[in-house]
Amino acid sequence: MSLSMEGECAVKAPIENDLCTRIRRSEQALMAHHEAVLRTYGLTMTQYTVLLVLSREGGMSGAQVARACGVTQQSMSSVLANMETKKLIRRETSPVHAKVQIATLTDAGQALLDRAYQEVVILERALTEAFTPAEHAALCELLERATSILIQQTRHATAPER
Repeated sequence: MSLSMEGECAVKAPIENDLCTRIRRSEQALMAHHEAVLRTYGLTMTQYTVLLVLSREGGMSGAQVARACGVTQQSMSSVLANMETKKLIRRETSPVHAKVQIATLTDAGQALLDRAYQEVVILERALTEAFTPAEHAALCELLERATSILIQQTRHATAPER
């Protein structure tokens, strides 16, 4: 079969056979679930992730939080300002760099995270219970491998031509 024939057949193959489509569908289902749960707590997925990251890592700069959440620093700046207004976080000047603000959780932020997490973790448990321990371990390894390839391919696609 010629290369053009292979490409033609691939285009006609059912979209359900594409790994990227399956990964995307899973991601959309996960986000829809989390957003529905978090909405009842007045949180967006990004705000929840900020609370989770700060709870686990402690005080961080806006740039560090942005990287941990996978958003731009500009987006994170407005998210943190909103969360500070809601008294979920506090920001204080870094003792090392006067121009850097360090975000930390407030007691109210930690309490809200604790309540929201109790519902979010239900899905995690349901997914874990859907697989045998060996399947769970294999799925985690396969997802990590897929993620590495996706990151590598994205870097390759966005690298400047030489």
